[in-house]
Amino acid sequence: MDIEKNGEALILCRCEEVTEEEVLQAIREGCRTLDEVKRYTRAGMGLCQGRTCGKLIAAMIHKHTGIPIERILPITTRFPVKPVMLKVLSGLHGDE
Repeated sequence: MDIEKNGEALILCRCEEVTEEEVLQAIREGCRTLDEVKRYTRAGMGLCQGRTCGKLIAAMIHKHTGIPIERILPITTRFPVKPVMLKVLSGLHGDE
């Protein structure tokens, strides 16, 4: 995956515009899981729910902590995973 450039900052999470430096700071502060980084930085809280940035952040955790990549669990997703129109949830369809 490519990391986007935003001036000098490298954007890891496009949905929440979280930079590489912000994730690195979270790791320095003691975050050791994707969910901890998510709570600290909001990376993974956007529309894609970490499907875009999760692997990049996991690789950073591995690189800076030595935790094996296979032991880093995926980001916990929240429902709805995809945007859903309220009329679908309510059971109303059309002009009812």
